[in-house]
Amino acid sequence: MSNAVTARKKGGFLAGTANYLDERVGVAGILKEFGRKVFPDHWSFMLGEVALYSFLVLLISGTFLTFFFQPSMVPVIYDGVYGPLKGAEMSIAYASTLDISFEVRGGLLMRQVHHWSALLFVAAAGLHMLRVFFTGAFRKPREINWVVGFVLFVLGMAGGFTGYSLPDDLLSGNGLRIIDGMIKGLPVIGAYSSSLLFGGEFPGEAIVARLYGLHILLVPALILVFIVIHLFMVVIHKHTHYSGPGRTDANVVGYPLMPVYVAKAGGFFFIVFGIIMLMAATFTINPVWNYGGYDPSPVSAGTQPDWYIGWLDGALRLAPSHLEVVGGGGTWAWNILLPMLVGVGFLVVVAAYPFIEAWVTGDKREHHVLDRPRNAPTRTAIGAAGVTFYAVLWAGAATDLIATNFKMSLNQVLTSMQILLIIGPIIAFIVTKRACLSLQRKDREIVLHGRETGRIVRMPHGEYIEVHEPLDEFDQWKLIDFKSYSPTLARPNAAGKITLNARIRAAFSRFYFEDRIIPVTQTELDAAHHHHDEPAIAEKPKKAVASAKKPAAKKAAPKK
Repeated sequence: MSNAVTARKKGGFLAGTANYLDERVGVAGILKEFGRKVFPDHWSFMLGEVALYSFLVLLISGTFLTFFFQPSMVPVIYDGVYGPLKGAEMSIAYASTLDISFEVRGGLLMRQVHHWSALLFVAAAGLHMLRVFFTGAFRKPREINWVVGFVLFVLGMAGGFTGYSLPDDLLSGNGLRIIDGMIKGLPVIGAYSSSLLFGGEFPGEAIVARLYGLHILLVPALILVFIVIHLFMVVIHKHTHYSGPGRTDANVVGYPLMPVYVAKAGGFFFIVFGIIMLMAATFTINPVWNYGGYDPSPVSAGTQPDWYIGWLDGALRLAPSHLEVVGGGGTWAWNILLPMLVGVGFLVVVAAYPFIEAWVTGDKREHHVLDRPRNAPTRTAIGAAGVTFYAVLWAGAATDLIATNFKMSLNQVLTSMQILLIIGPIIAFIVTKRACLSLQRKDREIVLHGRETGRIVRMPHGEYIEVHEPLDEFDQWKLIDFKSYSPTLARPNAAGKITLNARIRAAFSRFYFEDRIIPVTQTELDAAHHHHDEPAIAEKPKKAVASAKKPAAKKAAPKK
């Protein structure tokens, strides 16, 4: 008994608590398993952390706002402290938003923290997905985790839109009007779906309360679930790392989670939190008091949504007009259906890309070493084309502002954007692929001949050459450690027939790998190293060379 008491006193409260939990839930095994997980140390991996910490700030600031926001569309007469809107009729939702901004202590700061963190969350998630795409981190065994990350990105957009529409101001009301028009553009079910969503004819009296439930409950819960799944799969699959000496698909080079990354993560969270607070305190965002309450009767212009929703608005604006077709008992509004199909198709391709590339390459191996984007030129070019496509649609959401600010015709701006939407991704694909192949050729030249030093040496026969400095092993490994795929031929099956699936796969394989640069072989590397020795010898004085070739004379021992 005395020994147990003595041990408890020596360990202290923390040790006693840890021992208590370990005896009941086995916490020591969990900490041993997850606390020693190794994570590589590279700046690009922080993008996912920024997204995670921004979401935490979202939860903290959103919890504060829920105490004061009233999601009701019942009309009231505003009698708050903001003078320009005093006496105006508005919804309770908009009035409570004004009260949070002007009467609740710290309310305006929390509103802006919430909005800035939402923008940062989606931006960081998007950049994180681009990093994963361009480095090939989505390959086996991480295809499912890519889909999970994609769902997180879509949920982030959904959460942003549902929160963006809550204040019931003029800007958010116009955004809901666009959604209403898209839903009504659906054949057969459009009008019924709109009435069900809005609780009657637009704008109804129930949409804000319904969006509020989605925004504070369903969407955050789904985001939390998918974040847990995402992080769990990161731990299960091991973390990816960039190529280098000693780095293979069978290991991970980095630092353990505890205590190194726990300390780093804690500090980094407060850095992200501080930057968001600084932006919220110094830069105004979504000043709803300038817009006034939503009135569906007048037509408003210049209502741009947040950037992550802008590409959908741009798709609607850039769709050709006069595409309505009457038939089948109704009107088919292709000027609405076509951009919706294009947007959905774009998202489906993004989600399914890991499976498409695995099918084209036929690669069934596990990959834990990342690719340099230049070493996968077709994939990088496809990514550049996709980013260009997204950017043109995003810019299309501001065609009216571009036309008014630059004194241009709106029709000319729309036509230019429509043309750029078609040829822009093609140009981006061609230029990016050529650039990647050129960079590969440059890397090959540097590996075989070394870096240029600027030193000119005269050879014994009178020729002047530039001495190149050979690479060290680390840099050399980074330039040659990649696999070059060759195009797959369409081969007959067991019945001796070449199926349509084999032909399509062969066509895609030629598209991916017909233009490629073969990595430097060991034979070429040895030959290049032999060639490097000649200038170095020629640079030395002849006497020094002769003395180096002569064996050193033994020193005579003293006579006894």
